[in-house]
Amino acid sequence: MKKIFFAIALTTTVGLVYLGCSKDIHGRTDDLPALNPSNIDLDAGSWKLVLLSRPDSFVVAAPAATNLPGYIGELNEVKGLQANLSDDERDKIKYWGAGATLRWNEIMRELVAKYNLPPYQNEDGSYPAPNGANPFAYPQFPFSNPPYAARACGYVSAAQYDALVACWYYKKLYNRPAPYKVDSTIGANAIAVKTDLPSYPSEQAVLAGVTAEMMKMLFPTEIAYINSKVDELQTATMASGACVRSDWVAGETLGRQIASVFAARGRTDNTSKAGGTQAQWDSLATATAAKGEIPWHSLETPARPPMLPFFGNVKPFLFDSLTVKNVLRPGPPPSTGSDEMKKQTEEVYSYTSNATAENLKIVQFWADGAGTFTPAGHWDAIAAEDFVKQNFSEVRWARNFALLNMAEMDAAIVCWDAKYAYFNPRPSQLNPAIKTLTGVPNFPSYISGHSTFSGAAAVILGHIIPERADAYMAMAEEAAKSRLLGGIHYNASDCKVGMDVGKNVGNYAVQRALTDGAE
Repeated sequence: MKKIFFAIALTTTVGLVYLGCSKDIHGRTDDLPALNPSNIDLDAGSWKLVLLSRPDSFVVAAPAATNLPGYIGELNEVKGLQANLSDDERDKIKYWGAGATLRWNEIMRELVAKYNLPPYQNEDGSYPAPNGANPFAYPQFPFSNPPYAARACGYVSAAQYDALVACWYYKKLYNRPAPYKVDSTIGANAIAVKTDLPSYPSEQAVLAGVTAEMMKMLFPTEIAYINSKVDELQTATMASGACVRSDWVAGETLGRQIASVFAARGRTDNTSKAGGTQAQWDSLATATAAKGEIPWHSLETPARPPMLPFFGNVKPFLFDSLTVKNVLRPGPPPSTGSDEMKKQTEEVYSYTSNATAENLKIVQFWADGAGTFTPAGHWDAIAAEDFVKQNFSEVRWARNFALLNMAEMDAAIVCWDAKYAYFNPRPSQLNPAIKTLTGVPNFPSYISGHSTFSGAAAVILGHIIPERADAYMAMAEEAAKSRLLGGIHYNASDCKVGMDVGKNVGNYAVQRALTDGAE
């Protein structure tokens, strides 16, 4: 069992490395220019918030004047840091200088990939489950499967956005210039790109504070690592000349306070109930059979419990829970005994039994299976590569990732609602002669998760960067098709309907974008 699992993971990883030349499997790119926004978005403090009621929900005290001894001492601290920079420290400054939102997103993807590993079975054939109350026990918490990963990215990005809107509010209010604007010596030695953006509170510090607190909740076994990244970013930001210590302290404190609002929501959004019980799993199969349909069952040996069957009840960001079930849930798939389902199953068999080299590349590139950053992370990597070229400000980076990742989280909710509402079997369950070209996901077939994630991502990214809209939609269609080519989804029902549902979710993100004040 273990050998088979690792063979699947390795195949997926090799495909991603082969096709993604400029990045590693987590989409990380080290050699990037410094963030140099074409617009500093000074009025972003008035943009529409996600959870905060107003940008000054948490008070940030007025900073000291730049001509006082205390501030002059802080300038000297920056000069001291700049005077003795090692090559490693310069590399860290360059790394973080590409944008803290970008780098934290990459770190998030790395953690998702690290924890996207299904646990092995016990000796008795049962499967252990991760336990947030005891995260270091095997299997370590969390199992960062696609729904969990999409939710994690959604919460982190939404919290980062609210935190930076509040940060920009206080920047404009207090208008304290950056160190390189105050002291010409620092200006001469500054490594940071010089802009007119006020430095109090520090945007890098706000991001460090809010992201660290959210990541500690989502990945509690990584607290030491997360703290080390906060320390690394603080040193790099101060040594670059972008902020002094009081800028940093005010920003980090604000970020941590705002994280508490999102963490409180996360603890009560129904995720803790998404796993369900054996009795509930059995009732899903019984209800499906009572309708005269063949219910889905796990194709693993021994059978693995279904993946988060009640994730469809998780509270979304872009709409309410009634919208999930009454508006966005698609109609039923073809009956499992119908000629239409037989036809769709035969189509899957045709593709898997006549696989071409090109089709195999497509399957591998979009597989996003165990040990990867999942479909949501894959679309984050695609977005990041394009965002770099747009010269966005830090707050606009956060806004765009929030739109994308709230859409991905909500797409996961809507998709999982449909999967377990209909409990439809996979193609290889209806026809065991179908040999899939990638691992078989351990949840029902209808609708395709990849298709839903991809449709949502393509729509909101096409809105953010309109000149790339056709390219994003072509990528989404390829991602959806990869699941047919791999033998794990029907085309007309799973992939096409999933794309349509994903596009509908993406349109909610577009409506938010049109009314958030950033455009």
